[in-house]
Amino acid sequence: MRDDYLKAATAIICNPNILINLVSRRVKQLKAGAKPLVDSLENLDSEDIALREIIEGKITYQLSCQSEQ
Repeated sequence: MRDDYLKAATAIICNPNILINLVSRRVKQLKAGAKPLVDSLENLDSEDIALREIIEGKITYQLSCQSEQ
């Protein structure tokens, strides 16, 4: 995993737990055959692709709060 991508993504998503979960889920999608949402001339690992997608605003997250009834 590239440090520069990690630092840039951390500036966007400050909570490390959320960042880890978001990257992990996207990596699973990429490894299952999903197409990357970013173009790259480099041969990047799935983790780096997921981080680039976060940095470029291609993927985001939304927290959901469920109330008990």
